[in-house]
Amino acid sequence: MTDTQTDAPGKADGFGGIGAAGRARRLVHGWSANLVQMVLGLTQQLLLIPAFLHVWSGELLAAWLAIFSAGSLVVVADSGLQLRAINRFLVFRSSADCDGRTARFYHATLRIYLAIVASLGVLLCGAVYLAPPSAVLGFHATPTFDVAMLVMTLGMLMSLPANLASGLYRVRGQYGRIIWLQNAALLLGQIAQLVALFVFGSVLAVALAFILMQLLFTIFIVAFDAPRLFPFMRRTGMSPSVVPSWRWSVGQLGRALPFAVTNIAELALVNVPVLLVSALVSDRVAVAQWGLTRVIASLVRGLCLQIALPLGAELGHDHAIGDKERLRRHYAYGSVFVTGLACLVVAGMLPFWSEFFVLWTHGSIPYDGLLALMLLLGSAAVAPSLLALVFASHSNRGELLIRTKGLQLVVFLALSFVLIPRLGPLGAAAAMVASDILLQFGLLGWGIMRQTLREPFRHIAFLLLMATGVVASGWLIGLAITELIPGSGISHFMVECAAWLVVVGALASPLLSEALRARLRVLVPA
Repeated sequence: MTDTQTDAPGKADGFGGIGAAGRARRLVHGWSANLVQMVLGLTQQLLLIPAFLHVWSGELLAAWLAIFSAGSLVVVADSGLQLRAINRFLVFRSSADCDGRTARFYHATLRIYLAIVASLGVLLCGAVYLAPPSAVLGFHATPTFDVAMLVMTLGMLMSLPANLASGLYRVRGQYGRIIWLQNAALLLGQIAQLVALFVFGSVLAVALAFILMQLLFTIFIVAFDAPRLFPFMRRTGMSPSVVPSWRWSVGQLGRALPFAVTNIAELALVNVPVLLVSALVSDRVAVAQWGLTRVIASLVRGLCLQIALPLGAELGHDHAIGDKERLRRHYAYGSVFVTGLACLVVAGMLPFWSEFFVLWTHGSIPYDGLLALMLLLGSAAVAPSLLALVFASHSNRGELLIRTKGLQLVVFLALSFVLIPRLGPLGAAAAMVASDILLQFGLLGWGIMRQTLREPFRHIAFLLLMATGVVASGWLIGLAITELIPGSGISHFMVECAAWLVVVGALASPLLSEALRARLRVLVPA
């Protein structure tokens, strides 16, 4: 195997003859699929809980949440190989024998995945045998806990090869298809969990039901759907008995390291703040207050990333084939779109979050307005850098990624140990927002904009002006609605939200005009 590139024109299968209509169609399909995936994620984490509690005790529910969390952490075993493969697939787009090189790299990388699954699977079985999770985590009284933990983690490990196939779908213009297939697996998995819950009632049965659908999804796309959708995968010319050398395989893992560090840093920045506040703040009510308020920042960040991911695949294609003009233009439009959407969501949350928080917690947890304000405004401020993060991952900016995310994690930890003991949860919020703005926006976001856009200063000024206008106007509309519609309770809250949506929708209705959108696109500095 080789990483040398032969510069020659190659037809982009799936992107061939790319035009505005084709790109818009793919983006809409990707965004709609991502939106459904977010809903299914919320269903798994929130709406299934009452069903679990209907059958299980609180201790059994805690055991299941621990098992599910452990399975979710297995994603780090990917080691950045998915993004490494995506970048190689994109490079092959402009090379001679694009399909052949893609197939050969795919099959060689698949063997690395299988080696990772086999080696880590053996280590996992040994670890569970030597240090039973029930003893380590304190679930001695939970039947089949150890077996369920092994089933969940080993099953998620075995589903890792789906990441490689998913990367191929993204590069070949099938982003929406792979997400819809994932959504089908998630939905069937949730139905299977409920059936297992009410028929068998054990955490082992529920874990088996969840993991079975993930494995069926992996087998379907790796063994059936990908070869059918991309026939060149069967014409690789690489004998199944030929395996990549150890040197080449280790080299791929080394080149994937920046992406692995980026993923681990993102995972840490989501989960470590909760642990730090729990460890450094003695007031348990304040800890609960932080954990619940942190949800809004995670929601806005997750929404921006889901919007940016389909854009990242398109921008990565433009970067790979050297279409700088299209890349510059669409990056500028995408930056405005992601930022505008984040600001609109924040503008809707600011006036109504306090009322929702009281209804959500039944008034048992006090509301901290300053904490919510800092997290929401910080989420809006960092939104443009999330597109830069996704684009950097799809344009092989490994050095920039590892430098930015590594520094961000270090700065966040340093600020947290200084601010949290003094300010409590507010110190954690300040550390998060400061590290996001200083490192992710100031270093990564600015670096990508400076390399991609002709007028990065004007673009940032435009984003700032737009963000201020959207947040301020949406916030003021919400405050006016709360004054004009007195009352309390869930029905009152829903009426307020509906009124806000109607007013904002009416103000935004002129954007339905294609002529107006074309005039506004001209104003976006690129």
